[in-house]
Amino acid sequence: MFQLLRMILYVRNMKSERCKLMVKQELHKLGLHYRTIVLGEVELKENLSSEKLHLIDIALRNAGLELIEDKKRCLIDKIKASVEELINIPNENEKVNISGFISGKVKRDYAFLSNLFSHEQGITIEKYIIERKIDRIKELLVYSELSLGDIAFNLQYSSTAHLSNQFKKVTGLTPSFFRQIGSNKSNTSLNV
Repeated sequence: MFQLLRMILYVRNMKSERCKLMVKQELHKLGLHYRTIVLGEVELKENLSSEKLHLIDIALRNAGLELIEDKKRCLIDKIKASVEELINIPNENEKVNISGFISGKVKRDYAFLSNLFSHEQGITIEKYIIERKIDRIKELLVYSELSLGDIAFNLQYSSTAHLSNQFKKVTGLTPSFFRQIGSNKSNTSLNV
């Protein structure tokens, strides 16, 4: 029923440390043991019956996650999980080679991954990364006190101007105006 290679389960929507903790808790409740849990992937210590897989799938779906059956879908989700990790890793003053990072995480040739992603998602990996970065910038503008320069640095933009231009191109708004709108909405909800 579900794909089980080398006792590995692939999990959709597993995008954060909180999701990993949730998966650990669900496995513990079912009395299952794991070797490793990384974003999008769980390596188990034992083979599972289809009944146990079904129980895991139900538990994960209740938590907003789900097991992945399709190999292509699995690779797409691994690419997306590696993009999330790339966007959310702390910047250690060194530029990350995006294609090398994704290829290393998914353990496949980047050209193959890029073609698969474009074909299945209708968007390039590069455009997907930009969309996810813009979403992250929006979050940081509204919910953090970081300066635009700090946000640009953390998300590995070459400059604040580059971030601003890309943000405006995608959203139609400047980052400063977006922050102002976000803070106005927060203040309005606090006054209610």
